[in-house]
Amino acid sequence: MTAKENGSGRVVLAGAPLGNVGDASARLREVLASADVVAAEDTRRLARLARDLGVTVTGRVVSYFEGNDERRTPELVEALERGATVAVVTDGGMPSVSDPGYRLVRAALDAGFPVTAAPGPSAVTTALALSGLPSDRFVFEGFLPRTGSHRRSRLRELAAEPRTLVFFEAPHRIAGALADLASAFGEDRAAAVCRELTKTYEEIRRGTLAELARWAAEGEPRGEITLVVAGAPAGPPPRPSDEELRAAVAEREAAGASRRDAIQAVADDFGLKKREVYSLVHGSQ
Repeated sequence: MTAKENGSGRVVLAGAPLGNVGDASARLREVLASADVVAAEDTRRLARLARDLGVTVTGRVVSYFEGNDERRTPELVEALERGATVAVVTDGGMPSVSDPGYRLVRAALDAGFPVTAAPGPSAVTTALALSGLPSDRFVFEGFLPRTGSHRRSRLRELAAEPRTLVFFEAPHRIAGALADLASAFGEDRAAAVCRELTKTYEEIRRGTLAELARWAAEGEPRGEITLVVAGAPAGPPPRPSDEELRAAVAEREAAGASRRDAIQAVADDFGLKKREVYSLVHGSQ
C-alpha cells in the first residue's frame, strides 16, 4: 500500500506568530516537534522561533521561499509519497497568504495527499479588526504592483470597490502607495496603517488617505505594514484632476491600447463622458 493510499503523507500549514511569540499555539509546537520535514520561509527564523518556544525540531529542515518554491515543491511531494508529514511555516502568519505555501498545497492536492492546518495569527484579519473600519465585508489585495504606473492602474480598477480593502506594503513604498491611493480613491477616504503588529513598537495610525500620505512622506515608516482602506461610498469614484486623466490615457496607450480605446476605458473607469476625456487629451496637444 502506498503512502497516498494509507493516508500517511500529508501537508500541515502552520500559522506562526506575527511578532509576539506568546501568540504561538500548542498545535504549532506539536507540529514543529513532530513533522518529518519542515519547509521554512527562513530557516534562521525557524531556528529562533523553535528556541523561543522551547521546541526541538527533529525533522529535516528545508528552505521554502518565493525564489525556490517551484524547484523545491516536487521534492516535497516525493517526501509525501514516502509517507512524510510536511509542515510549512513562514516568517509570520498563515502560509500561502501572500507567502510561500500555495504551490505545495496545489501540488499535494493534485497528487491526492491531504492538506490540513494548525491555524495561527493572520496580519490580514488582525489589521482589519484594529483598523476601526467596517469588517463585515472585505477584500484582500496582497501587495500592490511595485512600479508607479502599474500601481496607479490597479488602484483605478479598485476605486469603486465598496468593500473594505486590505493590502500588504513594503516600508520604502508606503509613502508612494498612500499618495497614489489618495489620488485614485479621494483624499478623504478613511484608512489605517498597521505597523509591526503584535510587536514591541506596534503602531496603528488612522486617518484620511491624505493625512496618512503626508505622515508617511515626512519619514519612512519601518517594519512590516498592513494597510486597511475603507470601501468606496455609493456613486461613481471621485473625478481625478485633468492631468491625472491625461496620464491615465497615456498609460493605457503605452500598454498597447489605441487612443480611442484608452479614452473610452478611462471615461468608463471614472463615470465620465467620453467626449470630456477626449477634449482633455486632444486639447492638451
